[in-house]
Amino acid sequence: MKPVHYAIVPKDPAAHLFEVTVTIADPDAQGQRFMLPVWIPGSYMIREFARNIVTIAARSEATGRKVALRKLDKQTWEAAPVQGALSVTYEVYAWDLSVRAAHLDDTLGFFNGTSVFLFPAGREDVECRVRIAPPDGEAYADWRVATALREVRGTRRYGFGEYRADNYDELVDHPVTLGRFELGRFEAHGVPHDVVIAGKVTALDMPRLTRDLATICAAQIALFEPRTKRAPMDRYVFMTVAVGDGYGGLEHRASTALICSRGDLPVRGKEAMTDGYRTYLGLCSHEYFHTWNVKRIKPAAFAPYDLTRENYTSLLWLFEGFTSYYDDLMLVRSGVIARDDYLTLIGKTVGGVQRGSGRRKQSVAESSFDTWIKYYRQDENASNAIVSYYTKGSLVALAFDLAIRAETGNRKSLDDVMRALWVRYGRDFYRGKPQGIGEDDVESLIREVTGVALGRLFSEAVHGTRDLPLDALLAPFGVALEPDAANGKPSLGVRMRAGADAVLAAVHDGGAARRAGLSAGDVLVAIDGLRVTGGNLDALLARYRPGDKVRVHAFRRDELRETTIALDAAEVSRYRLTVNDTATIRRRKSTTAALRKGWIGA
Repeated sequence: MKPVHYAIVPKDPAAHLFEVTVTIADPDAQGQRFMLPVWIPGSYMIREFARNIVTIAARSEATGRKVALRKLDKQTWEAAPVQGALSVTYEVYAWDLSVRAAHLDDTLGFFNGTSVFLFPAGREDVECRVRIAPPDGEAYADWRVATALREVRGTRRYGFGEYRADNYDELVDHPVTLGRFELGRFEAHGVPHDVVIAGKVTALDMPRLTRDLATICAAQIALFEPRTKRAPMDRYVFMTVAVGDGYGGLEHRASTALICSRGDLPVRGKEAMTDGYRTYLGLCSHEYFHTWNVKRIKPAAFAPYDLTRENYTSLLWLFEGFTSYYDDLMLVRSGVIARDDYLTLIGKTVGGVQRGSGRRKQSVAESSFDTWIKYYRQDENASNAIVSYYTKGSLVALAFDLAIRAETGNRKSLDDVMRALWVRYGRDFYRGKPQGIGEDDVESLIREVTGVALGRLFSEAVHGTRDLPLDALLAPFGVALEPDAANGKPSLGVRMRAGADAVLAAVHDGGAARRAGLSAGDVLVAIDGLRVTGGNLDALLARYRPGDKVRVHAFRRDELRETTIALDAAEVSRYRLTVNDTATIRRRKSTTAALRKGWIGA
């Protein structure tokens, strides 16, 4: 079949409208159907992108006449039979400044293909060409294009023009940024990497950013291909939009779309590693690791994707959780952060998982399967009902890595498991018939690759709801895990909504507020007769001790309520990991220090 041709132009930036045209030379003689995806890989929720199509019409390229276009369901249109080429032109409303959809205004354009490109049914495996045009007007004369799509001859890199993809799946796996942006470049094991920063930023230390990313990327390439150091792509693009307050990322096969707070980016002349910059590097590391784990190593349910409906798998704890484990691990192994900083990050993750009682009700396998209706649709009761396959999944990976290393004296580790997954499922994923890992194949693969039967640990970690025995697993590495209730103030057992008023965003199971009958959405107005605000609640609670009873006034809707609350003990917000550098316990012919060095490289 002949290529499918697309054209996309920012038609009206002020109205946030892209105009898209899709043209096929040989439409179905019975009537050609066109469909738009309902979700985007990496973000597991039905998003109904078709709701953003404002106008749509079809025409015959031979005659120029309008062709009847009938809508069959929420995302599908069928054009009447026509002789010769057929074009469908439509407007897409793009006002979602996120990594998942499309955005357009007079300062920036961005889109994922799943939000803007209809696919002609039956043409999913046909070559795609897309012509990207600039907005009209001198105001946009300095706009550029950032994407990992391959340029067609005559189109300059970062220029408007024509790009190509082998098929629709590849087309929509390359997001596009339009506008003004800063550009940095580096190489990792010979592969060029570009760093695009859009949005208003000042004094950006691009040399430091590219230097740190180069170290992280090189370490990840070497993890999967220790002998050849061969990356799975010819070129990679980090695309970031810097905003006042934001955070997010979405992986793609040769690029990633990121959003960060501009204050998280490194500043020239300031060498300190801030929490924000560390978080941003962890986000970059996470999405880059996905280049292997989920973009090429996939669950069988994603090989291939069906973008018209939910794709169910119970393995997101492996694909998102393991990636969440390795993102920070690669920071410390590459020397970008220090050992103690890394252990602090683990402690924060442990604290985050432990705070939610949902961990006792839902396993990470169940969380993975139900992501379509629960994880991406969280409400005020989420912490009481679900567990994150990201955060607990990362602790599952940590537990498995520690157990394997301790049992084998560092001869085997989770690194070997990831390499085996890569060789069997990922390395040739786009070169032949795609194959994904089966839902029940992970435990046996770990045993085969490492010689370690995780048994009960695997069953409880993946399918159970008990807390992981991390303290015991860390002990052979000379690391102690203990709760850290540093602030010491008594607890209401709630999470507060940011803002001037003291609004309860969530009320935890079994906590003081829940026992007293308070609910999410209630607004605290007074404690023992003193006014409560979003800014003074901690100071008020610090005057009391756990077990003290306080009189609380709160509004539920427009009704004032009064209740007495017996305060809980201080809430553990994080855990502290400490290292005994003098420990020399021997285990399986390996000392504590050697085990720890093999694990974190420090």
